[in-house]
Amino acid sequence: MLEWRQLCNEIFPGGHDVALGGEVLIGTGNTDGRQVAVVGTVDHAGIGMQVALQLAAAVLDVVREHPRRPILMLVDTQGQKLSRNDELLGNNACLAHLAECFALARQNGHQLISVVYSEAVSGGFLSLGMMADATYAVPGAQIRVMALPAMSRITKLPLEELEALCRDTAIMGPGVDNYVALGAVQSIWNRPLAACLQTALADTNRDDTRRDLGRSRGGRTGAEKIARLVREFSA
Repeated sequence: MLEWRQLCNEIFPGGHDVALGGEVLIGTGNTDGRQVAVVGTVDHAGIGMQVALQLAAAVLDVVREHPRRPILMLVDTQGQKLSRNDELLGNNACLAHLAECFALARQNGHQLISVVYSEAVSGGFLSLGMMADATYAVPGAQIRVMALPAMSRITKLPLEELEALCRDTAIMGPGVDNYVALGAVQSIWNRPLAACLQTALADTNRDDTRRDLGRSRGGRTGAEKIARLVREFSA
């Protein structure tokens, strides 16, 4: 896993002004003479109301001040903040607002790219990284919906049984490789990272190909068929 300063220095050899405010990263980087907006989180941040609204404001600033500028999300989150105060005040609405801001940016022509450089978990990952046109990860990053011991407590299934399922089924398993197999992660970035970003920026296809990738990679063999049946039933 990379520290955020090292990550930004490697991604933007042309320079950047990415700065940390609390647990949120905001700034701009230069790649091959092109300006890229940066938003993200650090220190396994829990995405609570304050962080969500801070990120959302940064995204809206980019949409308003820098039309069509690509937005790079640097993801390091333990998920939605597990705080009674945040839940009572409507953190779910703040997470939805953040996701809607990214959707607005996409509708206004901003290319969205996310990179998991440390940890990505559940609702925090959904509202930050998974809203991108394409999601990537660096070697050593950790991605999961729920830790297996917690999953065991919720499902009442023995931990050993869940561990066995994870060995055979990418849908059950944590880890970057499983998310690549599912198609949720486009690919793993290996150095030089600046070249990886330039390649990602060159891919302007905005179609959601995750379901097709999951089928071709053997991680989601039934998703495409089920989606087709649902569309046929709804027609």
